[in-house]
Amino acid sequence: MLNADQIRMARAALRWGVRDLASRANITAATVTRIEAGRPGYAATLEAIQVAFEAAGIEFIPENGGGVGVRFSKPRD
Repeated sequence: MLNADQIRMARAALRWGVRDLASRANITAATVTRIEAGRPGYAATLEAIQVAFEAAGIEFIPENGGGVGVRFSKPRD
């Protein structure tokens, strides 16, 4: 499951603003802001965020002893 830090890192990597992510994930900008502030989000909302990022070429790195993160991958589109 994504966390707030990963979402902020992915947005920064893509140079997306809150509204860019909200538009691509079909959620509100207020929802993005709340989740990035550390408040919980619905599983379906977090999945929509992840799908939007993955379509843009972001890969999420799970905890593997070095911490969670993000990196670029080939876009799925």
